[in-house]
Amino acid sequence: MAKSDFRFMTPVRVRWMECDAQGIVYNGAYLGYLEIGQAEYYRNLGIAIYVIPQSGYFDSVVVKSTQEFKAPAKVDEMIELHVRVSSIGKTSLTLNLEIYPEGSDRLLTAIETVYVGYDATTESSKPVPGDIRQLVTHFEETGEVLPMDRFPDLAKATSFKRK
Repeated sequence: MAKSDFRFMTPVRVRWMECDAQGIVYNGAYLGYLEIGQAEYYRNLGIAIYVIPQSGYFDSVVVKSTQEFKAPAKVDEMIELHVRVSSIGKTSLTLNLEIYPEGSDRLLTAIETVYVGYDATTESSKPVPGDIRQLVTHFEETGEVLPMDRFPDLAKATSFKRK
């Protein structure tokens, strides 16, 4: 994908703990970048992904993640995490993350991850809620974040506080 295909980006500095002895990010650390990118993407939309499963509204699990390495990221380098949801099925969402050096079009790594809605009680798949579908689809099509007050059930779920 081209960087222009992404409507969301968040910068990150590569830390030593993410690198091997040569100062190059090791493969396992890229899943940490996926986590950062995913959390910031949804935070940008007004969704607290660490809170929402506790409310019972929606939870998901990773069923597939593919990483393609093009060039190394290095310690103390500023990188850009470009994130998008490229498709939403009945029960699944596909999230793409591409990593670039800050201010560059040189692709370092591409990650594609498929999440499936999950019901922990029945250990079965669960449909993606319409509110999430509408919020994400609108953002991906227009770049505009819709106000959470248009989605009262989702807003309540994302502000849920465990007692």
